[in-house]
Amino acid sequence: MTQAEDRILVQEYLAHAAEPQPLSDEEKAELESRIKAELKARDAVLVAHYYTDPDIQRLAEETGGCVADSLEMARFGNRHPASTVVVAGVRFMGETAKILNPEKRVLMPTLEATCSLDIGCPADEFAAFCDQHPDRTVVVYANTSAAVKARADWVVTSSCAAAIVEHLDARGEKILWAPDQHLGNYIRKTTRADMLMWDGSCIVHEEFKFRGLEDLKALYPDAAVLVHPESPEAVVDLADVVGSTSQLINAVQTMPNERFIVATDNGIFYKMQQLAPGKTLIEAPTAGNGATCRSCAHCPWMAMNGLENLLQVLERGDQEVFIDDALREDALRPLRRMLDFTASMNLKVAGNA
Repeated sequence: MTQAEDRILVQEYLAHAAEPQPLSDEEKAELESRIKAELKARDAVLVAHYYTDPDIQRLAEETGGCVADSLEMARFGNRHPASTVVVAGVRFMGETAKILNPEKRVLMPTLEATCSLDIGCPADEFAAFCDQHPDRTVVVYANTSAAVKARADWVVTSSCAAAIVEHLDARGEKILWAPDQHLGNYIRKTTRADMLMWDGSCIVHEEFKFRGLEDLKALYPDAAVLVHPESPEAVVDLADVVGSTSQLINAVQTMPNERFIVATDNGIFYKMQQLAPGKTLIEAPTAGNGATCRSCAHCPWMAMNGLENLLQVLERGDQEVFIDDALREDALRPLRRMLDFTASMNLKVAGNA
């Protein structure tokens, strides 16, 4: 799939992506009360991604769930005794939760919430690409479908990708990387490994602008610039810290700066402000003549997770994630390989999405 075809397909998905309607404080309070009761009645736990609406993140915390990156969401569901895991995020996150928790029921507020990296890496086209390069070790980012993971040798997150690629490179292995080319280029630059890239990108991170960020740095010279490595190389090069969602949250807490310019989805501000209430957070610029996304600083599919459809899925149970057993086993293998490697190296595996 070419980048132009990828963009057309993403726009088609976005045309049908319905965001929840704004709610009054009274409506929110009533929905939250009913959701809490349903979670308890159905032996369910809510796990939410850092990029979801603050109301969803707060509700997950208040009900004994968690707010985390995609892999930790799945691992939390595995550790928690609840028989049902409700995943507020995008579809590949629900799939990852099911891969690691096959005995549990996995629900999502909507199964229509997807990801441009997932859309832009169709399993059949990716398999054909891999077949053209049988001499390469296939490494895929966690932001992929179960079918793409099943075709991989390794699954990685943004925080452990460099260590794993460096390990493979030291063994003389050449890498086939998918799907995010910006993250892949950052890893290649960091490790100097031989990496062949799939042509994919995140519609949120790709929109951060070098010129606007440079101007913002000049306006706030005391601010530290935090950038997710899914951003374009020119933006990454301006960063004081490049890292995963968890690593950027940690930077806000531990760095001495009072101001931070943040180049990732603005849903992360809820957790940053919660953990570092005295810090000032500034969105990195996305606007300008070159902006093409529907909601540049926030994933439109993450925005599909709302209180109303969260309550509906608990009442109806109709947005359930299913994965064929054989496919699940194939997808679990590269995930386990990553988990075993990071455990042996005492690495954290927090990622982006």
